[in-house]
Amino acid sequence: MAQENEKEIQQLKNRLRDLAERSYTQGIFTFTGFLGLSEQEIFWHQERELRHAEYALEGGCQGADRVVIRFGSEAELGYTVPFPIVCINISPLQQKFADDLSHRDFLGALMNLGIDRSTLGDIKVGDKEAYLFCLDSISDFICENLTQVRHTHVRCTVTQDFAAIPQEEPEVINIQVPSLRVDAVLSRVYNMSREKSLELFRTGKVYVNGRLCENNSRLLKTGETVNARGFGKFSLSGEPRETKKGKLAVEAAVYR
Repeated sequence: MAQENEKEIQQLKNRLRDLAERSYTQGIFTFTGFLGLSEQEIFWHQERELRHAEYALEGGCQGADRVVIRFGSEAELGYTVPFPIVCINISPLQQKFADDLSHRDFLGALMNLGIDRSTLGDIKVGDKEAYLFCLDSISDFICENLTQVRHTHVRCTVTQDFAAIPQEEPEVINIQVPSLRVDAVLSRVYNMSREKSLELFRTGKVYVNGRLCENNSRLLKTGETVNARGFGKFSLSGEPRETKKGKLAVEAAVYR
């Protein structure tokens, strides 16, 4: 299993290197598929050797967890090519008979179609419907073949009505921590033991502002976002203040 993982990592490194080199030498824009947080971290480790091609990241919506990387310089090439990302609205044929569908339900239905995960971006779930960001090359296939999610019959249509996309509403909580160390804040937000918190760092499951965080003693700043895989994400949404007992009272916006 570890050997397979190393092989996949090397394949992604080679792919990124090839896309950057093709863009730079041929004077064209090149694109990756959608990359998750762990795959983005591989890119950031390689960034120094790829930056000569210039690059941009886009997921289709603000704060996207999954993004496409475009190599190429608009200034040098004198033109631009938009990211090949479209948004599909997945809605029930009959709202009153629709199931309450989760992110897992929509993703499972898509994966059952045999679709490569790299063609799919974030899925924003609303009231019995969802908005899916995906590569334009797969959008027609999805619209033609995704007809059911669990027991709910659905229709799929490409949309540009981004105003209708559900916005994640965080739960704002107030906590007290001994310091702004990321492990201390994470433990308090998710009410977990210090040992369990440290295990998340040891297994590479904690990201701060989209970058893998291996330093559990790193101090968080207001506005920074922490993603703990398997738990969700949160951001510090208010300036910390010291309590009478010497702790720090902070406000966190938690996305479940």
